[in-house]
Amino acid sequence: MKRVVVTGLGMVSPIGNNVKDAWDAAVAGRSGIRRISKFDAEQFPVQIAGEVSNFELGDLFSPKESRTMDSFIHFGLAAGAEAFLDSGFEVCEKTQYKVGTLIGSGIGGLPLIEKTHETLSKKGARRISPFFVPGSIINMISGHLSIKYGLKGPNLATVTACSSGLHAIGLAYRLIQMGDAEAMLAGGSESTVSPLGIGGFAAARALSTRDCEPEGASRPFDKLRDGFVLGEGAGVMFLESYDSAVKRNAKIYAEVVGFGMSGDAFHMTAPDKEGASKCMEAALIDAKINPSKIGYINAHGTSTPLGDKNETYAIKRTFQSCTKEIIVSSTKSMTGHLLGGAGGLESVFTVLSVFNDIIPPTINLEFPDDECDLDYCPKEARSKKIYFALKNNFGFGGTNGSLIFKKIGVDL
Repeated sequence: MKRVVVTGLGMVSPIGNNVKDAWDAAVAGRSGIRRISKFDAEQFPVQIAGEVSNFELGDLFSPKESRTMDSFIHFGLAAGAEAFLDSGFEVCEKTQYKVGTLIGSGIGGLPLIEKTHETLSKKGARRISPFFVPGSIINMISGHLSIKYGLKGPNLATVTACSSGLHAIGLAYRLIQMGDAEAMLAGGSESTVSPLGIGGFAAARALSTRDCEPEGASRPFDKLRDGFVLGEGAGVMFLESYDSAVKRNAKIYAEVVGFGMSGDAFHMTAPDKEGASKCMEAALIDAKINPSKIGYINAHGTSTPLGDKNETYAIKRTFQSCTKEIIVSSTKSMTGHLLGGAGGLESVFTVLSVFNDIIPPTINLEFPDDECDLDYCPKEARSKKIYFALKNNFGFGGTNGSLIFKKIGVDL
């Protein structure tokens, strides 16, 4: 099977609207959690979120075209364009059928759905936009990017709740491995900071209610954590075969060497400890490496009481005696939880950790939970030579995904 490497990165996030700005903010431990500004949240029990701010779609599409798309598509397009341009890959008649797109989302165009329902209620069915459906369905990020750059290879999307972005990258990795594609744009995007998004998760009591202290609300693994903070944005990477990257002398950020999946078969929303462990084990088996090789884990780390405890247990179960040597961190402490976009954004952060030998911190970790007793890189980033890093994401419905990235030039 073909080796697969990462040659392009792109992101839009609550802490920066491009890779450089977001990475600098993550390393500095800056929070992007603020009081909600997108709508009047006064009536809601939760009034904070990780909003994307000062975002412009730029020259990708005209203002008229942009108005026909939901914001989750905007974020995915911007991140996808950054990743594609960063790769320097040139699509031609010979290669266009071997380059594809696979970008997922957990929910899709919720703000546009809400807006369209309001139009229906107030103005009637005749005023519904003909662009409503293509402006809100999940696979349209892949569709628009394929048209924009002439990518005629596999054109797909994943919908696996909070694992969507990671599963997209993992499945794109498989497509290249097996020869169905030579290169793929892959990742995830989400934009659900809206009345229904906040209201729905608040009703489920999944969100932090620490409104008086927004920047300290997302606190993975901390004893005082009380739920996740909803975030928005996108993370996309350009994957291609190792041979292709070497042939064109591309900059290689990291190699993808392992992908694991599992299903909990346990509960609709509550995570299972063993399912997460089996997923990490599957990624290690796929990578053909000993657990002791992993130096860093970018955790799912949502800041929920049960989720963080279960992930800690799963890491211990998977890595046994090696666990104490691994540094774990959750960048959700700064960005909030991007749902279907989380795996894309956080995989980009994980690749950057491998490339730069820097582990971003888990901020707000002030009062360690007795049942969360690993090295979570609290408060400040840490320099460490990272040869292998693992990324986790787990979603509603009991769907799990893990990826392993390797520093280029390292012998297995």
